[in-house]
Amino acid sequence: MPSRVLLIYTGGTIGMGRNPATGALEPLDFNYLIDRMPELAAIPVAVDVHQFPQPIDSSDMNPKLWAQLVHMIADSYDRYDGFVILHGTDTMAFTASALSFMLENLTKPVILTGSQLPIQQLRTDGRENLITSIEIAAAHDADGHPRVPEVCIYFSGKLLRGNRSTKINSEGFNAFDSFNCPHLADAGVNIVYHDDLILRPDYDRPMKPHYVMDTGVIVFTLFPGIEEDTVRHLLATPRLRAIVMRTYGSGNAPQQPWLMEALTEATARGITIINITQCAAGPVQMARYSGGFLLKNAGIISGYDGTVECAVAKLMHLLGHTTDSSFIRDHMIRPLCGEITPPPFQE
Repeated sequence: MPSRVLLIYTGGTIGMGRNPATGALEPLDFNYLIDRMPELAAIPVAVDVHQFPQPIDSSDMNPKLWAQLVHMIADSYDRYDGFVILHGTDTMAFTASALSFMLENLTKPVILTGSQLPIQQLRTDGRENLITSIEIAAAHDADGHPRVPEVCIYFSGKLLRGNRSTKINSEGFNAFDSFNCPHLADAGVNIVYHDDLILRPDYDRPMKPHYVMDTGVIVFTLFPGIEEDTVRHLLATPRLRAIVMRTYGSGNAPQQPWLMEALTEATARGITIINITQCAAGPVQMARYSGGFLLKNAGIISGYDGTVECAVAKLMHLLGHTTDSSFIRDHMIRPLCGEITPPPFQE
């Protein structure tokens, strides 16, 4: 029997068409677009399509919609060998990160993809992205196990771990990369899988879906000249439970007494603060310079080599399951599904 893949269309540029009267891009019926792609018939894969009732602009993606995606996958999990999610590029890395935690012990591929140009346009990148994503979602190894049992992003010839990915280009086809994690596969004439990098689940355990996310998280970026009133106002935000703090270089911050005092007070109240570098590549190492060491003394947790998108999603996931700040802090420094580099890198 051929592999069977469920294609979930949430929205995004890949499924847009140009209105001949106005020239504006607007959503099309994706079932119709699939019928217009004869290339799919050449793939030995049975593809079923599920389309969101109303296509979602990815800027409007949110945890409730993530939960809908998890329900779709969990409810049909036993009927498919893999899943492909068509998604707008702007928040694709957030969704991929969230799903990696919400689909615990994932044993099948969940591949997110999309395009920079609508699939009906002559120069579109959508056709290759879609076809290769389906091939990867359907692929099995010699033992009959799925080749890539992870949440991934496939874009422009690169298969990336979803919770390590970030959007790097708003115009070029090379829209995503994972600076601190090698590609899981590269697609050229052949698809070359880097099997030693791909996570292997426990096939004796079922996939466990999670649906609850707590949005009491803020992303806070340091910059020269940031004022005390601004920081203290942010730290007093109602329902605030966690902060992703974007610091300089290897995890450094201004060595201002008021800043360290405010951060120490916040962590003492149970607010979890994660240190993520503003740099595209490289890890946080808070013991390297005094600016980072002071943050460590203030109770700030290292985000190591993780992304902002992943830190936000992981915090929402953990906050949704417990009010124990010690548990959250412990699990934020522990890799749950390949999202940060494990020891011996950790400080």
